[in-house]
Amino acid sequence: MLSLHTKIEDIPRIGSAYQKRLKKMGIHTIADLLYHFPSRYEDFSDVIEIAKAKKQLSQNVCVQGEIIEIESANTPRKFMNITQITIQDNSGEIKALWFNQPYLLKSLKEGQFICLAGKVALGKEGIYLSNPIHEFITEDVENNELTHTGRIIPIYPETRGITSRWLRYIIKPILTILENQIPESLPNDILKKYKFLPINEAIWQVHFPESFEYADAAKARFSFEELFLIQLSVLKEKARLQLKKAPAFPLNADLMKQFTDSLPFQLTDSQKVSAFQILKDLEKPVPMSRLLQGDVGSGKTVVATMAALNVAKHKYQTAFMGPTEILAKQHFKTISKLLENFDVSIGLLTSKNYRIAKQKDISDVSRKSILGDLENGQLDIIIGTHSLIQKGVEFKNLGLAIVDEQHRFGVEQRAKLFDFAKLTPHLLSMTATPIPRTLALTVYGDLDVSLISEMPKNRKKIKTIIVEPSQRKQAYEFIEKEVKQGRGVFVICPKIESKSSKIEARINETTTMSSNFIPQNYAPTNNFASLLQNDVKAVKEEYERLSKEIFPDLRITMLHGKMKPEEKERIMLDFQKGELDILVSTSVVEVGVDVPRATVMMIEGAERFGLAQLHQFRGRVGRSNLQSYCFLFTTSPDQLNRKRLKAMVELDSGFKLAEKDLEIRGPGSLYGSTQWGIPDFAMEGLFNIFLVEKTRSSAKELLEKDPELKDYPILKEKLKLLQKKIHFE
Repeated sequence: MLSLHTKIEDIPRIGSAYQKRLKKMGIHTIADLLYHFPSRYEDFSDVIEIAKAKKQLSQNVCVQGEIIEIESANTPRKFMNITQITIQDNSGEIKALWFNQPYLLKSLKEGQFICLAGKVALGKEGIYLSNPIHEFITEDVENNELTHTGRIIPIYPETRGITSRWLRYIIKPILTILENQIPESLPNDILKKYKFLPINEAIWQVHFPESFEYADAAKARFSFEELFLIQLSVLKEKARLQLKKAPAFPLNADLMKQFTDSLPFQLTDSQKVSAFQILKDLEKPVPMSRLLQGDVGSGKTVVATMAALNVAKHKYQTAFMGPTEILAKQHFKTISKLLENFDVSIGLLTSKNYRIAKQKDISDVSRKSILGDLENGQLDIIIGTHSLIQKGVEFKNLGLAIVDEQHRFGVEQRAKLFDFAKLTPHLLSMTATPIPRTLALTVYGDLDVSLISEMPKNRKKIKTIIVEPSQRKQAYEFIEKEVKQGRGVFVICPKIESKSSKIEARINETTTMSSNFIPQNYAPTNNFASLLQNDVKAVKEEYERLSKEIFPDLRITMLHGKMKPEEKERIMLDFQKGELDILVSTSVVEVGVDVPRATVMMIEGAERFGLAQLHQFRGRVGRSNLQSYCFLFTTSPDQLNRKRLKAMVELDSGFKLAEKDLEIRGPGSLYGSTQWGIPDFAMEGLFNIFLVEKTRSSAKELLEKDPELKDYPILKEKLKLLQKKIHFE
């Protein structure tokens, strides 16, 4: 007896080869199969006479008729097999041709009635249907029971060996068997309030709709349901946190004034508001869970330092975790400088670096020494990478965890920080990734958001220029003039296309507006190693070209992911000090070190990068009061990429660029819906503010009535499945 929990290996008509392919697509049960929704539909519902179809050249048509002739031939030049039939109805006859599908001969027979759907083409011998979808009409199959033709047919996300035709062939009989047996997950009052289709009708109509109106109604129901589950998940997590106890740190206003007065610059209004929101959260005896969001260079680190200072003066510790060794060292240097007059001890703990800073004294120490100081409470702030959550690291009283570029750490990794503490520490996440408001209300719904929307007042707007091939010489001359004035230049190399590397498309997709959605359990593969090798090759080639042909008199070096950490650190230090003129780097190497003397960001093959990535690169310059420039070198971008590059010229706000990228590319390509495991139309719903607010208010109302969802066991079970599938933080 089939049910939603039936495994695919127990479904009739699915062989072992298909089982393997389905599992690669994340389909393990009948429920997974039924929730593998169509990405689009083809309308073959209008069956017309053959005579009328022959007049619609280059159009998709659907016709029915009797097979009156069958032929098969091989073309002598191109070694192509052609299977050809002629069908007729009362109005006339038409040929249908299939290329390289000789197996069709086994099923085609003269006298059979057949329905064909495909494009009308014109060849040497006249009008024909090119590679049409076909389906036989028998006495027990009427038009409304056809599966692949004569109706609106679903087109599914496919993979090699799994076609939409095969999926329709498998899904339709399962739906027939399970008719009226799929349990309803949405509460009745929600179904009535929004007039949603019941689950059994909706599942039929999303796969085999009677009309596009029914398809839209089914998609609306499932889009709401997916977002409703997300909202339930994040709101339950928020409620769970509110039940935990955290140390309370009253705001020391005099200390904060002393700190801001010591700064060589004035805080922006956004920084002041964000700092106040964070410091007020720290006063509460429940754990803060806040996201500090701001463009590259907007001053998030200063705001985070204020929170860490306030915690330190209450005799509690702060852990500051960064994604790379280079950035951890930069944070150590920056925070040590900011707090040199505040009698705070600061440690650096990475895989190979152990330092302690107190006031203006910075010294290298052993790993054993720094771990001892951390455990006995002699260190107020510890800055590091994943090393902070390794075995042997113990805190005396961790009060605040700050996670920079938090999407690069898995949920489990961040949870380890909390395992060290007696009370639940406060959590401050930081990101430079622009997040549209609707996304903040869903995926980040359990976090309070502080936004730094301004750049420091002494910063000049970075001039962004698209450089066509004919303008390269002029751009090179300008760059050389900048170098002669003591300025530094970053050069980012484009990715080299690799047919063998399937993961490259994934990386290109997820490094657009929200690298936040790289799967938490993602691990590099051999394909990734191949991709890295390609990127290194691109850097070496660009380095050779620039150093020998373009700028032979300048000091140029390269930086890539296969170098040892100490070598990368030495190169970055030389570049900071002005001992190098041009740094050529891959796109995957973190070059976010603060280099105020760098005024030029030159990006080769700019059309190959996402808008967010381009904006991140651009943010590496413009770190001083010097005028900075971003050159987008391009070859021949298509219309879509030209729009994106033009947006880079016109907009300097990451948040505006996020919305623009969304408008140009659409949510599916921005956020990688396959990584979420939810349908494309539900992804689109993430950016519909009305739908987001509707699902949020519905989730709030339900949880107020029934926090544990005791009266909604089916909904509760679906929520558990969703939480296993997706990490939200």
